[in-house]
Amino acid sequence: MINNKPQIGIIGLGYVGLPLAVEFAKQYKVFGFDISNKRIEQLITGFDHTKEIDPVNLLEVITADCSASKGLYCTYDIEQLKPCSIYIVTVPTPVDKNNRPDLSPLINASLSIGKILKKGDIVIYESTVYPGVTEDECVPALESASGMKHNLDFFTGYSPERINPGDKTHTVAKIRKITSGSTPETAEIVDQLYKSIISAGTFKADSIRVAEAAKVIENAQRDINIAFVNELAMIFNKMGIDTHKVLEAAGTKWNFLNFQPGLVGGHCIGVDPYYLAQKAQEVGYHPEIILAGRRINDGMGAYVADQFIKKMICMGTSVINAEVLILGFTFKENCPDVRNTRVIDIVNRLKEYNVKVHVHDPWANADHAKNSYGIICENGESKDRRYDGILLAVAHEDFKNIDLEKLRKPNAVLYDLKAFLPDNLVTARL
Repeated sequence: MINNKPQIGIIGLGYVGLPLAVEFAKQYKVFGFDISNKRIEQLITGFDHTKEIDPVNLLEVITADCSASKGLYCTYDIEQLKPCSIYIVTVPTPVDKNNRPDLSPLINASLSIGKILKKGDIVIYESTVYPGVTEDECVPALESASGMKHNLDFFTGYSPERINPGDKTHTVAKIRKITSGSTPETAEIVDQLYKSIISAGTFKADSIRVAEAAKVIENAQRDINIAFVNELAMIFNKMGIDTHKVLEAAGTKWNFLNFQPGLVGGHCIGVDPYYLAQKAQEVGYHPEIILAGRRINDGMGAYVADQFIKKMICMGTSVINAEVLILGFTFKENCPDVRNTRVIDIVNRLKEYNVKVHVHDPWANADHAKNSYGIICENGESKDRRYDGILLAVAHEDFKNIDLEKLRKPNAVLYDLKAFLPDNLVTARL
């Protein structure tokens, strides 16, 4: 199949799907599908609001000819993906308001693909899930919509995404890929497919469930490690010790793990541990460490806000109606993604103190911030006033060029959550 250059359908053109589609489109004919008409129209013109793909690189692979031998043809009509023999699903897997896995985007995508599925086709899932979702949840949806039988008429694979938004070094082709398939033959086809575009190589997992489990523990492990240093920060703050200087000293040992305290948001690390915890509880085990780490990390926004307010009070500032500037609203630095940003926890906590909060973030997707959180990024007018307190929440490179002294009132607190600013400017750190 790989030698015959199959046509590939990518379902979901977000932070994961678009870079993958662009990479495949250099060698294969790719049909990129997204339910957002606006997203498709933007991509056709070379505009990517995620800023993952440079406009020049995007326009090099975009094609308006659905019959071209290679390139990326974007559409919001799932029927146009019928010529494909391989479908790759890259839709989000969020949690609901109670932190329970929400598989509806995955199931809906499977039902849509099922309607156009043909005999011999392969459906590969990249979305992060708990072990068993592909075969127990997605396959029945594919069978129901297609009227065909799994591993007889069509086949499945799982190759978890490892995209790091905003990272221009570890791009999709440079990150080693885990692959798997529902049969040995399918596993080999899936592995060879990814191997054809991934310069870092692949690792063929023993089964789909093993591949699913491997992905979900990657982020759970990182979440727990960050929770540990967050707890250390809270302990050292009570002792009057600079946590970052402690970590710097401890980091001189060759096997010390270099994690930093801070907020844990985004679409992976702050979400995936709940997927693993949910499955653990379903099989009769109550996870202790995983959920403890989540509790600590979920509470860090409120903790930072409280520490910030305490410092303002100690500096003699009246908190009621105080003007506070938050620098950064995205879930990570140098990236426009505001999904599951925990900076909102800081904002909401500060508002409980009747503080006037202003947000400045030149990177954040302004429409998403407003529609999802009601936050208006005051990127112009925020520079025209002086503040009783400034809190750096995200370490965007742009913030190195801001004249913070010009924005500070006398005795104003400058709280550096990311240990990003020069020591002589900072009043307090996490």
